[in-house]
Amino acid sequence: MSTSGETTTSDAAAADTAKAPATTSTNRKQPFGQGFLDTISSGWAERPDTTPPRRDQAAYTAARRAAVSAAFPGDRIVVPAGPAKQRSNDTDYPFRAHSAFSHLTGWAADAEPDAVLVFEPTADGHDVTLYFRERADRTTSEFYANAAIGEFWIGPRPALAGVAADLGIATAHLDDWQAGDADRVVDEDDEVTRMLSELRLIKDDYEIAQMRLAVDVTARGFDDIVANLPAIIAHPRGERVVEGVFHQRARSDGNTVGYDTIAASGPHACYLHWTRNDGAVLPGDLILIDAGVEVDSLYTADITRTLPVNGRFTPVQRRVYEAVREAADAAFAAARVGVPFRTVHAAAMEVIAARVAEWGLLPVTAEEALDADTGGHHRRYMVHGTSHHLGIDVHDCAQARREMYYDGLLEPGMVFTIEPGLYFQIDDLTVPEEYRGIGVRIEDDILMTADGPVNLSADMPRTADEIEDWIARGTSVS
Repeated sequence: MSTSGETTTSDAAAADTAKAPATTSTNRKQPFGQGFLDTISSGWAERPDTTPPRRDQAAYTAARRAAVSAAFPGDRIVVPAGPAKQRSNDTDYPFRAHSAFSHLTGWAADAEPDAVLVFEPTADGHDVTLYFRERADRTTSEFYANAAIGEFWIGPRPALAGVAADLGIATAHLDDWQAGDADRVVDEDDEVTRMLSELRLIKDDYEIAQMRLAVDVTARGFDDIVANLPAIIAHPRGERVVEGVFHQRARSDGNTVGYDTIAASGPHACYLHWTRNDGAVLPGDLILIDAGVEVDSLYTADITRTLPVNGRFTPVQRRVYEAVREAADAAFAAARVGVPFRTVHAAAMEVIAARVAEWGLLPVTAEEALDADTGGHHRRYMVHGTSHHLGIDVHDCAQARREMYYDGLLEPGMVFTIEPGLYFQIDDLTVPEEYRGIGVRIEDDILMTADGPVNLSADMPRTADEIEDWIARGTSVS
C-alpha cells in the first residue's frame, strides 16, 4: 500500500498537485512530467459497450421498493449506501453497503460508496432513482491522480447505463442529487428505519436460496478448520490460525466473513463475544467456533460448533455438550408457525434450568429458577438469548418493533438462529472445579416453513458422537 497516499480531492487539485513542488502536505507525491500529462489520456482501447443481463434478484428488489413506496405516499425517502470508512490515515476498511440499501437495490458486494437510492414522490407513487458517481473519462486527471476513485488505481468502475440495466433501476450521476430538508433518511428517521427492518422479517425465494448458499459455504469452512487441527494445535496462537483458515474459505467462495469470527479455546469459550483470538488451542480443551460466511449478495450464515481439540470429549465436557444439544433440540421442536418467537427461547431455558439444577448448581429448583419475576438463577450460565433473525445482517431486522420481533408470531419465510449454550467461567466459584473453564454453544440456522422448521445447517455434525467422528475423519485426511 506504499502508493495509497497519492490522492486529490478534485480534478483541479490533482492537476495542480501534479505540477507542485513537494510540501509538508504533499511529501509523498511525485510531480508528473509534461510528457506524461500530454500522453496519459491517449492510446487506450475503446471500452466495450456491453449491457449486462438483469440480475436474478431484480424482480424481488422491485417488489420491495413497491412496498416502501406504498408505505410512505407523498414522502421523499432517501436510502444511502454509506461512505467508505477510514481504517487509519489514508487507508479505508473494505466497503460494505448499508443493508437496507442492498436489500432494496440488489447492489451488494459490488456497490459503490456514497451511492444513494431516492424515492421521489409522484401523483401515483414514487419515481425511484439510484445516484452514484459515474466513472470518469480518461481525459480527466481523476483517472490517474485520484487514488481513492481513479480507475488507474482501483480498477474499472461501473457506468450509469450498465448499472441501470443490471439492477432494473433508473440511474443518475451523484452530482445531480441534492438532499432536501424534508427528506426521510434511513437511520435518521425512526419510522423509515423500522419499516425497512421489518420488511426483511419474511424472506423471499431469492433470499432463502442465498441463505442456503451461505450455510453451505460456511459448512465447508468448518470442514477446513477440522482438517487443519494439527497445524492449529501446533501454533502458539492457534485461535488466529482458526480465524485465518475460515477467512480463506469466506474470501475464496464468498465475499468475506459475515462478522468477526469467534475462535475461543479453553476458558475463552466462556466469553460470549471473544474475537481477540490470540490464544493457544490445547489438547484436552474445547474450542468454540462461531463463524459465518457472507456471500456476494451480502447474506450471511451464523453457525457455532464446539469441538474437543484432541478429538474426544471428557465425561464432564460431554455432559455439558449434550445438555446444550438437548436445549437446542427442544427449541427446534417448539418452533411452529403461529407461536410467539420468544417461545423458542423459553423451550431452551427449560432444559438449561433443569440440567444445571440436576447438577446441583442452583440454590433453588428448576421451576423456581424459571419464574419470570423471582427466578433467573440459571441465566448466570447462559446470559444471552437463544435466537435472533438472520439474513443480510447477522442480527437482521434489529430495528423492528418488539411486537413484530420478540413478541411476534413465527411465519413461513422467517430465518433465525437457535443457539443455546452453557458457560462456566474459569473463576466461577458457584460451580465445581471440574466445570470451570468449559464453554459450549451449538448454533444452527433455521428456516420456518408452513410444514415446520427446517434446519439449514443440519448436515453439519451436531451430536457429541458425530463431532468426534468428524474430527477423526477430518484430521486423518489433512
